[in-house]
Formats: sequence, structure tokens, C-alpha cells
Amino acid sequence: MPQHGPQPVERELPTEEAHDLLALVRDLVQREIKPKAGEEEAAERFPRDVFSLLSRSGLLGLPYEEEYGGGEQPYAVYLQVLEELAAARLTVGLGTSVHALACYGLAHFGSKEQRAEHLPAMLGGELLGAYCLSEPSSGSDAASLRTRAVRDGDDWVLHGTKAWITHAGVADFYTVMARTGEEGPRGITAFLVPGDAEGLSAAPPERKMGLKGSPTGQLHLDGVRVPDTCRIGDEGQGFTIALASLDSGRLGMAACAIGIAQAALDEALAYAEGRAQFGRPISDFQGLRFMLADMATQIEAGRALYLSAARRHDTGRPYSQQAAMAKLFCTDAAMRVTTDAVQVLGGYGYTADFDVERYMREAKVLQIVEGTNQIQRMVIARRLLGPETAR
Repeated sequence: MPQHGPQPVERELPTEEAHDLLALVRDLVQREIKPKAGEEEAAERFPRDVFSLLSRSGLLGLPYEEEYGGGEQPYAVYLQVLEELAAARLTVGLGTSVHALACYGLAHFGSKEQRAEHLPAMLGGELLGAYCLSEPSSGSDAASLRTRAVRDGDDWVLHGTKAWITHAGVADFYTVMARTGEEGPRGITAFLVPGDAEGLSAAPPERKMGLKGSPTGQLHLDGVRVPDTCRIGDEGQGFTIALASLDSGRLGMAACAIGIAQAALDEALAYAEGRAQFGRPISDFQGLRFMLADMATQIEAGRALYLSAARRHDTGRPYSQQAAMAKLFCTDAAMRVTTDAVQVLGGYGYTADFDVERYMREAKVLQIVEGTNQIQRMVIARRLLGPETAR
């Protein structure tokens, strides 16, 4: 007899090591994250203990080199781990992706000496990172940022305000983009700033409609001094580093989106098979069956798309366009799937007694972070058609 209802996702894993890794993640999720996710989110509790556990388990540095404390896993494996974490609690899945984003610049553009000095602690030392590009007046137009770094001998002194920073105030290090030269993208440089740096402070977290366990806020840099050895890459290379980091981060958001969409589908399936109306389970009604079929199809299509982009990354092929497509499609799909899951549960879906209302609120932010979906469409269109005609 065929099995009905929610089933474990069949994963595309290349090695026995990857299978063991995913088994570890699923066990950790069931024991440490999923049982208290709803309660913790409602209480707006940041799960620092969970991130420390992930670090000790080797899960915060999966896509980075073993030499520096990473797991050296392909992105096609790392993203499936993110999906599992996000399905259990988006605060954890998204936070893990943001941490990897914060490490990306140093791991790929830092000197060998910088990587040796900083990466082991960042990847496996129970530290947590944040990525600082957006500002109050520059979100989608990131190249117009105003935070400035001024050279003072062997140091740099940073002044400015960053906005919408995940882990603001709780991170141990920040990858900060600041202006060191001319206006526009060529005048931006990347810096590694310790979380306890003098002059660094965080504003109270934003009051958000979802993802309430993950602090998001402004970060103020008031004369923060860092040595030149904390400059990542060359002067003026910061915007290139930022865009390369975002390509990888967009794949993380795509995987997280499919994670919460899968969680919403699983809850909708279980409810539909257990709820009876008019003398039979509501899963017998064609209108609802077709809705569930569409939800499952969108999830499978999204998963295939982000894995296809990940394989391009893993084989060294260009993947910027595919990352934008995956982020666009998967996050839009998550919004549709979670909305439909609420509809399947009817009035119960609109209450906080069931997780689907939380999934729906959380899905919305994934269409906004790391480049709005309108920006993703611009990226894709420029790859297809070239830049817009100047007026």
C-alpha cells in the first residue's frame, strides 16, 4: 500500500558522509529545535544556545575549507542542511545562512594569513557573524552607502549606521562595507569588525511581523577603529565582495524558503487527513486535493532549481543568474504555499495554535531580504538583455 501524508524528503546526497551528516541534522532538529520552536518564537527568544550547538557539531561552517575548521561540503549538500534547519525554525536556518554570508568575504577574498587567524574561530569556535551592507537610506541601491572608513596610520576609523542587520547586537563579528573612496561601487571596501569593538553599538531590534526570535536592527559605528589587517581584499573591492557574497546568500534564502514551505505542506497534509466534514476526511475533496498537489509541485520545482544553481557553484561555473532565479522562485513559492496551508486549515490556520500562521508571516520576509524579488528580476533581465538603456 502506498504511504500517505507527510513523508521525509528524499535528498540528493553524493556521499555516505553526506548521508550521515543529514542524519545528524535531522536528529538534532527533532531533539533540540523543532519541539520548542513555536514557543520560542512567540517569546521572541534568540536561540544562542542552538547556534553554539551547531558550531560544536560542525554545522556553521559546512561550505568552507577543512583547513580552517569548515566542513568542506558542496553547496548542494549545505543548502539541503539549511532547508532542514529552516523547516524546523526559520530563525535558525536563516541565521545559519547569514553566518555563512558573513564568513564569505574573508574565506574567499582574505589573505592566507587572515584566513588562518580568523576563520577557525568564526567557523567552529561558537562565534556568530553578521553581514552589514544595507543602510537607512540605501537598501536596494546598496552602492550609494554612506558609512565611511578613513585611514589613520595603520588603522581605519569607521563612522556610520547600518540597517536591517540580522544578529545586530548579538553577533561576535561583523563584515562591514564602508566607503573609502569615490562615490559609487568602486569606492567601497570591506572590513572585519569585532563585535566588542569600542564605538560599536546596536539600536533596539525592529518590531517585525515574523521571525521574531531573530534580532534585526541598526548598527551604529561611532569612531570604530580597526587595524588595516582587518581590511578584507583590496581597497575599493568591497562592492565586488558584497555581490559575490550575496549570490551565495541568495541560494541560502532559496533553501530556507523551501524549508518552511515543506513544513507548511506537511502540516496541511496531516490536518487534511485528520479533519472530517460532511462525513468524510476533507482530503477527499477534489478542490483541496488539487491545492495540495499544486503546493507539492511548487516545492519540488523550487528545490530542483536551487540544487541546479548549487551544482553550478560547486563546479565553478557562473551562477549569479541562477541564484537570482532560485531566490525569486523559491521565496515566491513559499509565500503561496504557506498562504494555501492557512487556507487548508481554515479558521484554525488563522490562529497561533497551529504553526502555519507563523510560516506564512515568516515567508514574507524571504521575498525581501538579500535583495528584494524585484531586484532579482532586474538581475535576471540584465543577464538576458544587458543593462537598461541610459536616458
